[in-house]
Amino acid sequence: MTDFFKGIPAIRFEGPDSTNEFAFRHYNPDEVILGKRMEEHLRFAVAYWHSFAWPGGDPFGGQTLDRPWFGDTMALAKLKADVAFEMFDILGAPFYCFHDADARPEGATFAESLRNLEEIVDYLGEKQAGHKARLLWGTANMFSHKRWMSGAATNPDPDVYAYAAANVKANMDATHRLGGQNYVLWGGREGYETLLNTDLKAEREHAGRFLQQVVDYKHKIGFKGAILIEPKPQEPSKHQYDYDVATVYGFLVQFGLEKEVQVNIEQGHAILAGHSFEHEIALAASLGIFGSIDMNRNDYQSGWDTDQFPNNHAEKALAFYEILRAGGYTTGGTNFDAKIRRQSLDPEDLILAHVGGMDTCARALKAAAACLEDGGLETARAARYAGWQTPAAKAMLEGSLEQAAARVTAEGIEPQPKSGRQERLENLWNRFI
Repeated sequence: MTDFFKGIPAIRFEGPDSTNEFAFRHYNPDEVILGKRMEEHLRFAVAYWHSFAWPGGDPFGGQTLDRPWFGDTMALAKLKADVAFEMFDILGAPFYCFHDADARPEGATFAESLRNLEEIVDYLGEKQAGHKARLLWGTANMFSHKRWMSGAATNPDPDVYAYAAANVKANMDATHRLGGQNYVLWGGREGYETLLNTDLKAEREHAGRFLQQVVDYKHKIGFKGAILIEPKPQEPSKHQYDYDVATVYGFLVQFGLEKEVQVNIEQGHAILAGHSFEHEIALAASLGIFGSIDMNRNDYQSGWDTDQFPNNHAEKALAFYEILRAGGYTTGGTNFDAKIRRQSLDPEDLILAHVGGMDTCARALKAAAACLEDGGLETARAARYAGWQTPAAKAMLEGSLEQAAARVTAEGIEPQPKSGRQERLENLWNRFI
């Protein structure tokens, strides 16, 4: 045991009336909702990068957080893992996620970095054997180092493409060894700054071929988890090739991967793309590519991805409603891709940020489940589209444009507007929030 979280108790469920800040008010992992335990619905994960690797910097200032494991030695990397699993235990978190660069020191060469990764993966495996938390997904950091400044799979230099392949192979192997349930590709710099120096067609084709190679390797090693792409519209690249769910789906279809690859959707990224979180989830589910989510929130007065912990259960309930409508997670989960503020210096701040986020999600899940179980929204939705269940409507879809047009004169059709009843349905929704 380390002493970083000394004096902080394991967080237990005490109910909504509790005044103990080190307790859950809404997250009761054993509470059964729609026939499944809450823990199994939410599948919470802690993000290694924000919770243990982020130094507290922002675009205008450097490090504010001083952690005893910060450094570039394997001993400190193992101390970081010790602290991480202590935190997972305190929270009762069933999962965690990491990039390679979060967990191991960067070596002077790729071979050295690979040795460091393999050593820390062995250590993480030992930690998993003695603790509850398991790996939800792994990924490779191919955006921080200067070698990635012009992209990874989309880089104009084929040597960088090869380096990216080596990184992804190593991290897929690591994820597989640790029993990870997914592997994520976030194209942090898979985009461009200006068309004046960019061959957009070539870059997209290289990215597509890279993903095909990733899928082929998944099957070769027998990895049973999902391959996930995380859409993001901008930041750091001005134009990202994985802008949003719709863009990613078009990309997958172009390269024949829509049955092989799913999406990991982040709240903050959805907002930056001009969408709502629930829209991106619902669209992914309708296209058959919904996989997992990164849970956080943006500051709506700021124009970038602030990665704050969620604190608005009414907003998140809309997202969980769509997840429940889609049948819930399979291999995915609710990963807190969120960081404490750079002024939040204490170990307690790190724990309580997750407590608040977990409670917010639990409260949102309960509201969404109650509304879905009530059935009022789904009854209204079905009634609105009931006309499409008639034989004439079904025949119209199967027939030609001329046959559809002929109905207007043959049947004297003169459609009249019908209310969408939005306000009534909003009132119904608010009964459960």
